[in-house]
Amino acid sequence: MASSFVYPVCRLVAGDAGRLAAALKRFYDQPIDETRLTDSVEVFPSKRRTLAGEVSVEGVGTFRGSEKRTVTFGPSARPGWWIRRTDQPEQLDTAVDIANLWTSARNLVLRSGSPHNYLRMVEHIIALKMGLGVDDIVLSTNSGDPPLFDDSSLPLVKAMEQAKIIETEQPATYVTVKEPVAFGGNRGDFLLFLPAENGRKTLRLDVAIEWKTIIGQQRVVFDVTPETFRYASYARTNATHRQYQLAKAFGWLFADTRNLGYNNDNILIHGRKRWYGEPRFPLEGTSKFLEPVWHRATLDLLAALSLFGPDRFAGTVVSFRAGHTQDCDAVRALYRQDLLTRL
Repeated sequence: MASSFVYPVCRLVAGDAGRLAAALKRFYDQPIDETRLTDSVEVFPSKRRTLAGEVSVEGVGTFRGSEKRTVTFGPSARPGWWIRRTDQPEQLDTAVDIANLWTSARNLVLRSGSPHNYLRMVEHIIALKMGLGVDDIVLSTNSGDPPLFDDSSLPLVKAMEQAKIIETEQPATYVTVKEPVAFGGNRGDFLLFLPAENGRKTLRLDVAIEWKTIIGQQRVVFDVTPETFRYASYARTNATHRQYQLAKAFGWLFADTRNLGYNNDNILIHGRKRWYGEPRFPLEGTSKFLEPVWHRATLDLLAALSLFGPDRFAGTVVSFRAGHTQDCDAVRALYRQDLLTRL
């Protein structure tokens, strides 16, 4: 086995045992490209955290492209993250919670109340909840179309740092799984959730991807800290060259896949044998660029792990070739099958 990280046998919650065993072998045979670990037993303060004041960030619309969009982060006295559509004052705020996930087919869309009270592609925003350990936020916007940035989610990280993250008087709350559990997929993909050990209130991610393009196989293992999240928040979403061309040529026909704000700078475009644009996160001594796996780990998987309502998740999550829908289905199943416990 190429991996020095070997995980216990897990209770299979979804999927086929034979397929999971085959996928685990492929996963363990894949080498680890980068590790960023900590010895801390508690990365974030034991008190809940919010912002000292409001801060706004503006960018081109992800789905429109021709219009500027703004999001504003502000402090909240209520536990958890809340999305406020200022253009729909008659609607209540939407809690960032798995219960309010409308769809995860192409991106995460959160919605409550009216069908118009939604925010699309929220993953690159709400990942900051777990990534920076900011527990209580009001996220205000006057559109369901979030802004897009050339530096991925790094401008959002800088905005929160500018607003200043502060502790409240309320204790932070943590959940973990009661036992090791596995969620297998139908295409050699899986997720493992392992309990927090020895009272550690930290989150470790072991994430591997595999593409039949220049991306190839990539794997990173890291503990979620403000430093690792800030480092990885610079990783852009990626699309194949074919996907990009189709979005530009025909995307305006389909409301859920427009992505007209995409360009060579704000996403990473890849083909079978080459990059279109400049990839980031070079792996020293190789021809690899780890931008795709860092994006998958921090701005996609962490987003799903931010859907535990006002709670922080602790433990280890292992992801192999998984995506948005599998992430969110797993989080939902943890609740439905009573597999969570408080620390």
